[in-house]
Amino acid sequence: MRKMQKVSLNLMAIGGIVYACGILAMCAQGIYEWYAANHEVAKMTEEIRDILVVEEKEDTDSTIYVDQNIPEGEVISDYFAYWKVPFLSVDFTNLLAKNKDTVAFINVEGTNINYPVVQADDNDYYLKHSFDGKKNQAGWVFADYRNSFTELDKNTILYGHGRLDYTIFGSLKKVLLPSWQQNEENHVIRMSTPTLNTTWQVFSTYTIKEESYYLMTEFYQDHIYQKFLDTLKSRSNYDYGVTLSSTDKILTLSTCNEAGDRIVLHAKLIKQESRL
Repeated sequence: MRKMQKVSLNLMAIGGIVYACGILAMCAQGIYEWYAANHEVAKMTEEIRDILVVEEKEDTDSTIYVDQNIPEGEVISDYFAYWKVPFLSVDFTNLLAKNKDTVAFINVEGTNINYPVVQADDNDYYLKHSFDGKKNQAGWVFADYRNSFTELDKNTILYGHGRLDYTIFGSLKKVLLPSWQQNEENHVIRMSTPTLNTTWQVFSTYTIKEESYYLMTEFYQDHIYQKFLDTLKSRSNYDYGVTLSSTDKILTLSTCNEAGDRIVLHAKLIKQESRL
């Protein structure tokens, strides 16, 4: 009996060792894949930098300044300061030649977000594919498949993995820091598309458990959309002092956080210029 118990214990020990080795192998594989993905993102970013043609463009007679419902008599406002920020105007010829799914280019002040944006027929493909279409667990910055980039929707949504090395949307975590929030120069986002150059003002930043509410893109009545905007603004962990109305269009950036929740940023369109 003792011999059988000893054999059983030995088998259990061996089983434990095999299991532990399996876990270690899986961890090692995961670490390898993470570093490989980082390397590919860095390589792809460098390739994009080499072909990117971009300029800062001052306003013209065709620039449209979007009404922010500024109180009557107010002369000085951050809003007016953001009007003066030059557009980011991107030549999409080379980017589209590399990937026909390219729909925009986005720059977020005070972060590392300075990427071309792609769009697929679903919200899954670019979670595991890079800008060149190759499989990569780091994915890429991509737009919600429901959005239009010729006529912007009420809510234009961009996604990206929250990478620990601050690539893709990894640096979006900076928008939760008081140092980022208190620097008004960070509150402007510039996005260029093949048909529009746009500037946006941040009005809300927060973390939230995974949900679909802030990812709505269609609103059939103004009062429903106004309630939506008011809800997003009320969630912010910092008061950006931005006025919102049902005539506004907004930009939403969303990424995963280490805690399993979502980091979210919302900004409202303050000026645009047609490129057609």
